[in-house]
Amino acid sequence: MENPFLGCHPTDPIPDPFLNQPKLFRFLRPPRKTTITPFLAQKSKQKQPLPTAAASLKLREHGGHLQQAITALEQGSPIRSRVYISLLQSCIDADSIEDGRRLHASLCAVQDCNPFVETKLVSMYAKCGSLEDARRVFAGMRERNLFTWSAMIGGYAREQRWGEVVDLFFGMMHEGVLPDTFLLPRILQACSNTGNLETGRLLHSLAVRIGLLDSSKEAHVSNSVLAMYAKCGELDSALRFFEKMDRRDRVSWNSIISGHCQCGGHEAALRLFARMRAEGIEPGVVTWNILISCYNQSSNPDLAMELMKQMESSGITPDVFTWTSMISGLAQNDRMNEALDLFQEMLLTGVEPNGMTVASAISACASLQALDNGKELHSYAIRIGCSHSILVGNSLIDMYAKCGRLEDAQRIFDEMAEKDVFTWNSMIGGYTRAGYCGKAYDLFSRMESSGVRRNVVTWNAMISGYIQNGDEDQAMELFHMMEIEGIRRNTATWNTLIAGSSQNGDPDQALRIFRQMRAFSVRPNSVTILSILPACTNLLSVLKVKEIHSCILHNDLQRDISIANALIDTYSKSGDIEYARVVFNGLSGRDLISWNSMIAGLVLHGRCHDARDLFNQMKQEGIRPNKAIFASVINACGLDGLVNEGKKVFSNMTEEYQLSPGLEHYTGMVNLLGRSGRLREASDLIDNMPIEPDAALWNALLTAARIYGNIRIANLAATHLFKLEPRNPETLRLLSHAQALYGKSNDASKVPRAKKEGSINESHGCCWMEVKPKVITFSTGSQVTMNSESKLAEINSRIMDTNEVIPDFDGTILEIEEDSEDIVGTHSEKLAVAFGLVNLPTFRAIRIVKSRLLVTQKSKNWDVCKC
Repeated sequence: MENPFLGCHPTDPIPDPFLNQPKLFRFLRPPRKTTITPFLAQKSKQKQPLPTAAASLKLREHGGHLQQAITALEQGSPIRSRVYISLLQSCIDADSIEDGRRLHASLCAVQDCNPFVETKLVSMYAKCGSLEDARRVFAGMRERNLFTWSAMIGGYAREQRWGEVVDLFFGMMHEGVLPDTFLLPRILQACSNTGNLETGRLLHSLAVRIGLLDSSKEAHVSNSVLAMYAKCGELDSALRFFEKMDRRDRVSWNSIISGHCQCGGHEAALRLFARMRAEGIEPGVVTWNILISCYNQSSNPDLAMELMKQMESSGITPDVFTWTSMISGLAQNDRMNEALDLFQEMLLTGVEPNGMTVASAISACASLQALDNGKELHSYAIRIGCSHSILVGNSLIDMYAKCGRLEDAQRIFDEMAEKDVFTWNSMIGGYTRAGYCGKAYDLFSRMESSGVRRNVVTWNAMISGYIQNGDEDQAMELFHMMEIEGIRRNTATWNTLIAGSSQNGDPDQALRIFRQMRAFSVRPNSVTILSILPACTNLLSVLKVKEIHSCILHNDLQRDISIANALIDTYSKSGDIEYARVVFNGLSGRDLISWNSMIAGLVLHGRCHDARDLFNQMKQEGIRPNKAIFASVINACGLDGLVNEGKKVFSNMTEEYQLSPGLEHYTGMVNLLGRSGRLREASDLIDNMPIEPDAALWNALLTAARIYGNIRIANLAATHLFKLEPRNPETLRLLSHAQALYGKSNDASKVPRAKKEGSINESHGCCWMEVKPKVITFSTGSQVTMNSESKLAEINSRIMDTNEVIPDFDGTILEIEEDSEDIVGTHSEKLAVAFGLVNLPTFRAIRIVKSRLLVTQKSKNWDVCKC
């Protein structure tokens, strides 16, 4: 209800009911001798004096008298302005806005009311948390001086309503009131927090004109101007002002160092820090904390830790902010165990953590799924009284949800008296990650009615949950609803759909969403690129990869090493090894994944000599190869028939680098030995393996046995394959073709039959070629077109002359004549190549994608240059 006395002005007449009220403040001090007024004669022989300032001070010492004073005042006795102001101060001290409103209602009883009384009213309302009442009194004042404006601006500053502080400053200037040395820094702070550089410059100019920067005694004004430039990112202006300052104290240095940290100038900040010490100003705990926080936020916690050690050696004890910054920095950089160790070290030093510290440690437990540690931290939070804070509660919900304890997470959620959007998002995210999209949607629906507005993170969590559960239709429905609800979709929203479509085996849809994202002018980030590139590894046209590559260059993402590595891998698998090499050569710094991707790509394209040269170059540069690189090099040796070199690489792996071989290395060695006809040696290697062979390894042996006509070993390999994959008809097909070509061995009857033998599809070989916008399918045994017959004969002739082989992704080979074409018909690859030679332009690469059922069902690319 609006206070009826808010509009009361001191010049208004006093209402009649107040004239006959009892005496005011008779309990404050003995009455003075004075003339007796007629209407008070029956109660006292002396007139009660008006209260003095001293009496009001006594009143404030005895809080219980405030109510009596207000009650007496409400009965209509007059009061001096100084006492009234003291009563208002008592309301401020007691944070009692209700008592303040009662005093305001009795404003008409103040005999000598002046602007200072109304200014104190403004201050009382502002400091007691009612800016609306303060603004109403402020607007009704006929005369506003500097103190009035200061009270109003101070109220908005305390509430951090910085935009309105700037507006009030312009209103003050319009009335001809200039800020003083106390008010100007507050307005500059508002400019800093709103990024209002233009107004900040105006204030700087004003401070120069009215002489607020002349005296070294007003250093706080200069520091405020410096901080404004630094926080607004105007480092050049900040540095010029800094260098011209007559007196630079610790606050000045902190501002300029913080400004450089904020703008990413970490090295410049360190140089300023060193200069500060050289000029004889020792940094305090705030200075050290600025630098430590800066390096933690810039993903360099090691340097931050080094600074913390220097801080201690300089005699400055790290405070709770220092420890919290380090713990949070380690957690944000995926060094969760170190974050928890540092938290324990903090407790041992006797520094008591705050809510932020505990929340950071709990978040580390959530990422590690360390339930026991999380429960200990929960108990500790209860003990120090911060378990009910929103920050700690949100971290606990996230921790219990990620550890699979959804009931505990829900219990904490229900017990939280105050919930923000992060609370709801943590609970919804917990249910979606666990696959309970129904419960998540219930919370999603309740959230809006609870008074908390759903943000883009909420929608993204729901979309991600439906995508992970395979419900793409529901995910797309929510995606379209976001626009209707007025929620701006961010990059993470699009990334969720792109990654989900790619992971669910729909690369075409992933590409469509990516193009739609660009059409909506949403800037992709590294996650977008890393999500869409895997969708291109099995595509028929490398043009799509180049389209994404151009997007990477346009958005300046090529410096990200993970994106460069993914480009190398994708170009290789989509058939363009030359572009992969260009990306690799353009890298200023290469990691193990870069070398591995390039070497594997060269092997994939049959350029084994180049792969071995790159392997040797890597070793010369002092880079230690990993298991994946050794597997690629062994496959390279196998494709080139370099048995001894392959054996040496295999032995060096264990002897020189202490890496134990895995199944991929033994499979490569079986391929190596099998291609050179050393079937017995390959079989013995399998027998002596310290690990159990898998289907890929037995398939490699079966392929080699078929090539060299060793039916006994082919039967042995087939027997093991049937045990591992009893429902795979491809194994029986390959064995049957080998027996048809070379005859059956004596132990052929021991080979088990594949289940569902009749389901074998004789058109097992199938490949695809993209010709303009169409994709053409070729099956083994299909009829040859008239124009392709001559080209097919030419291909057969060349193969007979060169005995050409084509490398496969997994290191095995596809011999062009591996099956008898009299039995199964013309190979699909031959048909595709012949068709390409006839129908594609001259000097254009013919790119074929072939999918086979055998073992991995991976694709293979065969580039044939038409000339």
